[in-house]
Amino acid sequence: MRALVTGGAGFIGSALVDRLLAEGHEVDVVDDLSTGSLANLGDARATGATAGGFRFHNIDIRTDALAELAERRRPEVIFHLAAQASVSASVRQPVLDAEVNVLGSLRVLEAARAGGSRKVVYAASGGTLYGEPDPSDLPVPEHAPQGPLSPYGVSKKAAIDYMVAYRELHGLEFTALALANVYGPRQDPHGEAGVVAIFASNLVNGEPCTIFGDGAQTRDFVYVDDVVDAFARASRRGGGLVLNIGTGRETAVSDLYEEMAAVTRSTAAARHAPERRGDVRRSALDPDRASIHLGWKPWTPVSEGVRQVIAWFNTDLR
Repeated sequence: MRALVTGGAGFIGSALVDRLLAEGHEVDVVDDLSTGSLANLGDARATGATAGGFRFHNIDIRTDALAELAERRRPEVIFHLAAQASVSASVRQPVLDAEVNVLGSLRVLEAARAGGSRKVVYAASGGTLYGEPDPSDLPVPEHAPQGPLSPYGVSKKAAIDYMVAYRELHGLEFTALALANVYGPRQDPHGEAGVVAIFASNLVNGEPCTIFGDGAQTRDFVYVDDVVDAFARASRRGGGLVLNIGTGRETAVSDLYEEMAAVTRSTAAARHAPERRGDVRRSALDPDRASIHLGWKPWTPVSEGVRQVIAWFNTDLR
């Protein structure tokens, strides 16, 4: 398969690129490096480029260059992960959020048409898609009402709506993976998203950690390797569906901090700051539909996943 990965120099994208190359696929990576890093593609560049199976393109998905590339390279599947990924940033800059997540996604769909692609696999946001669900509805299934409460969530939902329309109008297949809170090695600790990476970096460096709100808010933390497995499976399965990719389990942010502090043998208490606008209180996704349509299940418990992240940050310091 020839694949194109937008946002392929990012945290999840680069892990997906490694997986695709390991399976013998030819991969074109598109990234403008605004948040991604070539360092994340070190393994891919060393092995894939030598074999002729890897190419990197410094392209903003909002430009005509994306369609020109797709027309030239003719990818069979486009994995669309490029995004403005911060909820709080979307509240501050909703127009920028829409430019990247709505117009950028529309450009990706047009590029797929120009390149004759059969499918787009989209990184949707399960943590924001369903708004603030009633606690009795957790873990939330895909048939739950969609009511995002942040510009980020709205923009990600709008992209799904466009994909539904393109499937009907142009026969372009899609699968939208509604991701829970993804974490793992390579996640940037200096952004506003990714609490596991932020905690790990600060704890390893002996710096204080901040919890926004009282810490009782919950998230469904799913490990990056598990998520990448779902993307790989979705290249040929789950057509026309929105599929939750999560563990179905809630973890309180305060409990997460205590577990990570114990691993690093830190006795420091976390600081507290006011909760951030746009954040939901509780979140967990029911992954049963992904099990049925992709044959996918999460296999990495949070206790093991956070150890892997901490080990990665420890290695990165050497």
